[in-house]
Amino acid sequence: MKNKLLKLTQTLLPLVVVLAIVAPVMVFAQEAAADAADAAADGERTENFLDTLKQGGWVMWPLLGCSIALVWLTVDGFMSSMIKRVFPPEHVSQIRSLFQAGDYRGVYQFCKNNPSTLSDVVRMGVAFLPDGKNMTEEAIFSEISRVKASFDARISYLSVIGVCAPMVGLLGTVTGMKGAFGALGKEGAGGGGAGELAAHIGEVLVATASGLAVSIPAFFFFYLLRNRITTVLHDLQEVVTGLFRKMPYEQFDGRQVGDEEIYAAAPAWEVAPEAAPAEEEAQPQA
Repeated sequence: MKNKLLKLTQTLLPLVVVLAIVAPVMVFAQEAAADAADAAADGERTENFLDTLKQGGWVMWPLLGCSIALVWLTVDGFMSSMIKRVFPPEHVSQIRSLFQAGDYRGVYQFCKNNPSTLSDVVRMGVAFLPDGKNMTEEAIFSEISRVKASFDARISYLSVIGVCAPMVGLLGTVTGMKGAFGALGKEGAGGGGAGELAAHIGEVLVATASGLAVSIPAFFFFYLLRNRITTVLHDLQEVVTGLFRKMPYEQFDGRQVGDEEIYAAAPAWEVAPEAAPAEEEAQPQA
C-alpha cells in the first residue's frame, strides 16, 4: 500500500508543479476578464492581461522565454528524478534475484537490455568485477558521479534563470526610467508629457515585477529539485551497496563478465621481441 501511494505521489507531482505555476496566471487572467466585463458594463475601458504585458516593453519577450523554460525544466527535473526512472522496483527485484543466483552474466545482460539509472550503475560494477574490489567500487562511484553531474547540469539552468530574470527586468527598469526622465524634460519645457510619463512609469513597474515573478519560482524549484536528486541518488547508492556486499572478488580473477571492450594491450616490445636486435644494431650507426 505504501509503495502504491508513493508511486501515485511521484506521478501526480509534475502535474501539481505545473498547476502551481500556471494557476496564478489563470487567476489573474480571470480577474482581468471580470474587471473588463464590469468596465464594459459601466461604459469604461480597462487594461487586460495582454495590455499589461505590452506595457512592460521589449523585456517581456525574453522574460516570457524564461518562464517557458522554467516550466519545462521543472517538469523535466521531477520526471527524471522519479523512483521509477532512477531505480524501478521491478529492476531492483530482478537484479537481486540474479545476484542471489550468482548469475552475473545474466545481470549484465538484464541491465543492458533494461536501461535505467540503476541498470547503468550495476552494469558498470559487474563489468569491473574481474579487476578487483577497488576498481569495481571506483567504476560504481564514477557512474553515480556521472548521473549526478547530468542531473545537476539540467537543473543548473533554473539557477541561471533565477539570476538572469531580475537582471532582464532591471534592464527594462532602466530603459523605462530613461523614457520617464525624457517625458519629464518635455513636461518641464511645456510639452505636456504627463501621459507619456505615466506610461513609462508603468513600464518600469511591470518589467521589475515580471523579472521577480520569474526569478522567485526558479530559485524555489532549483533548491527543491537539488535536494530531491540528492535524496534519490543516496537511496540508489544504498541499493547498489547492498548488492555488492560480501562479493567474492577472488573468484572472478582471470574471467570476463559482459562484453565491454578492453583497450589496454600488452606493451609492443613484449609482443614483438624479435625487433630488439634490429634496434640494437641501429644504435651504433646513429
